Amino acid sequence: MSERLSVFKTYKLFVGGKFPRSESGRVYEVTDSKGKWLANAPLSSRKDARDAVVAARKATGGWAGATAYNRGQILYRVAEMLEGRRDQFVAEVADAEGLSKSKAAAQVDAAIDRWVWYAGWTDKIAQIVGGANPVAGPYFNLSTPEPTGVVAVLAPQESSFLGLVSVIAPAIAVGNTVVVVASEKAPLPALSLGEVLATSDVPGGVVNILSGRTAEIAPSLAAHQDVNAIDLAGADAELSKELQIAAADNLKRVLRAQAVDWSADPGTDRMTAFLETKTVWHPTGSLGAGGSAY
Repeated sequence: MSERLSVFKTYKLFVGGKFPRSESGRVYEVTDSKGKWLANAPLSSRKDARDAVVAARKATGGWAGATAYNRGQILYRVAEMLEGRRDQFVAEVADAEGLSKSKAAAQVDAAIDRWVWYAGWTDKIAQIVGGANPVAGPYFNLSTPEPTGVVAVLAPQESSFLGLVSVIAPAIAVGNTVVVVASEKAPLPALSLGEVLATSDVPGGVVNILSGRTAEIAPSLAAHQDVNAIDLAGADAELSKELQIAAADNLKRVLRAQAVDWSADPGTDRMTAFLETKTVWHPTGSLGAGGSAY
């Protein structure tokens, strides 16, 4: 029996629910922790970043307008699909981060569990950060959270999958759409996640994944007038400062980079970081001659 040829996987970007190659046609070599070649990943350009923002903006209305319950179902579906492809992600994470199979499996399992955790938060976060406010007057005063809009996310450089999920899931759980710049040295788990999202009922454009040089792609996202917020998790100190200056031009919300243990309880901070609060006043009116309010 003749020996089969190896079938190498072609990794592509994930933009608008589709899998384009980089507009520039460029790729770069991705290697494992020992320097062994793994694949060629797309080297995204600024044009790719702009296309991703257009796709994210187009998806904002439908995703923000979906019921919280429906968003939770979709996030849970992502976890289901990841569970079915667990072995693939274990292998990719092991290669990307130089981990043993058992440690990589723990990272993947934690990432799957994190999707489930955030799925459970979608219809509960409003009760945590919103509510009725006591006011001195015949009014209802109600504060409700709303998504910020399009969020640019620089994924953590060292945690190629668990860290990635930990920055994507909270942003979309509360109704935002995202443009994600994957870990520069370990982008393959992120690009494979795009394949899972495409088959998990996530509407096209809600999550857009780019790979390439973070320092090349991020400035155009930070300066983009149609990006409402940016998460600097994957930026070093020098790049972070540059991006904060660029983001100030249109008053973006900025979540600064900080040391994070991605395996720890994530809390609600990354959800509330990309929420706006809408407060509505409404007269209560009165009933009868006594003026009792309702």
